[in-house]
Amino acid sequence: MHGPPLIGWGLVALCAAAGIYCLSRTRTGAAGERRAARGDALMGLGMAAMAVPTGALDAQPWGTAAFAAVFGAVGLHALAPARGRAEASRAHDGHQLHHAVGAFAMVYMALAMAHSPTGGHGGVHHLGAGHEPAGTPLLTGVLLVYFAVYVVRAVARIVPAPAMVPGEPPWPGSERAYGSGLTQACRLSMGIGMLAMLLTM
Repeated sequence: MHGPPLIGWGLVALCAAAGIYCLSRTRTGAAGERRAARGDALMGLGMAAMAVPTGALDAQPWGTAAFAAVFGAVGLHALAPARGRAEASRAHDGHQLHHAVGAFAMVYMALAMAHSPTGGHGGVHHLGAGHEPAGTPLLTGVLLVYFAVYVVRAVARIVPAPAMVPGEPPWPGSERAYGSGLTQACRLSMGIGMLAMLLTM
């Protein structure tokens, strides 16, 4: 990911905070909620690690391969059939699909940075005058559109429309399906972080 170190450290702080909060939720709630929290925590902490500016680390050649392997496995696990989750709602299943998209986006960014002129472990690089974008512009654009839509929908969940029937919540069951307001804010933060990482490739 190309860009000034300040952006990188900001993303590290944002994603690490979201990941740590999600990690604290892995021991509470129903099985589907704990599974979603584990996925959120792994994505947040993984994004924080990838956003570390390269000047702060002694990057090794195998760093990008390790990121790609770990998040490839995460993506495949998220796509695996839900075993013992008959009670899971469609929203929880949709969130697992989002985890898969996010994991494969991380794989894409890690491999793209490995083949970029500056190389590196996937962290933030300085943007030079002759910089060429890493990765495939079309795929980067598709991922940007996906995460932009995700961010807009996440904002809509945090600030819901007025209730149609007095005395009823705006979206019945939304708390159970998408988590608490703080959980949704953490997912929104990670979506914004993913957008920023893609934009600075």
